[in-house]
Amino acid sequence: MIPPTRSASAVPAWLKAAPALFLLLWSSGFVFLKLGLAYADPLTFLALRYACVVALLVLPWLWVRPALPATWAAWGHLAMVGLLLQAGYFSFTYLSLKYGLSSGAVALITSQQPILVGLLAPAIAGERVGRVRWIGLLLGASGAAMVIVATSSIDLSSRLALLFAVLALLVMTAGTLWEKRFGRDTHPLTANLVQYGVGLAVTAPLAWWLEPMRVQWTPALFGSLTYLVVANSIVAMTLLLAMVRHGEASRVSALFFLVPPTTALIAWAVLGETIPLAAWPGMAIAAAGLYLVMRRRA
Repeated sequence: MIPPTRSASAVPAWLKAAPALFLLLWSSGFVFLKLGLAYADPLTFLALRYACVVALLVLPWLWVRPALPATWAAWGHLAMVGLLLQAGYFSFTYLSLKYGLSSGAVALITSQQPILVGLLAPAIAGERVGRVRWIGLLLGASGAAMVIVATSSIDLSSRLALLFAVLALLVMTAGTLWEKRFGRDTHPLTANLVQYGVGLAVTAPLAWWLEPMRVQWTPALFGSLTYLVVANSIVAMTLLLAMVRHGEASRVSALFFLVPPTTALIAWAVLGETIPLAAWPGMAIAAAGLYLVMRRRA
């Protein structure tokens, strides 16, 4: 049985600003990630990030003592979202990079997540994806692909790395739909503590097993880690799950179409990376697709 749709009155007013803020924080996270990975092994860096998030949240959680989920099933759903998104998506993404797939290829594969959500949302989340929204999804996917191909090298030579990228796409889709299907309003401190605790419990052993756990403690590493912990892991992920919980999964997932263009713009502004001329039409097409998906009919 599909859970009943929440009424409009239950949607927090601040959620109206969530899409733009999420897009900015999530996209800029890739720039800071690129900076941090120069000084630490990928999975080690991910486990360190999660350890910092957990350490940062423990004292506020003990101070606030928020209401806890009422059932074991609710705890299980929180843990499952953490397993899929924090442990699964990020671990598989980092492993695909570690085993030789270019960042452009990873982005190209995982940017198709909104298409999968659109295909599966009617059956799993009870959403109707109409013709106009499908046109928007296809335009968004095409535009994102154009930007990625224009700004990155696409190397699909490693089968194992390709497998990890596809798994990242699948678990991100599963996590989004799981949150939409089973997610309930839970205090952000509790939700983040559980989900990042699960992520740490998975990534730390993987880092110990697969890597020499190299870390160079430089100011750049601390800056990257601070941004990823606060802006990406806590604020952006809380916004994403809140949008999925109170909205439509296919509409929220379409925001990922604008991640490659926004990341390219931020890298141009912050790192001085050039934007090829061929990428600009892709940005416009992705934006047009997102508009068709996000608009609401009267």
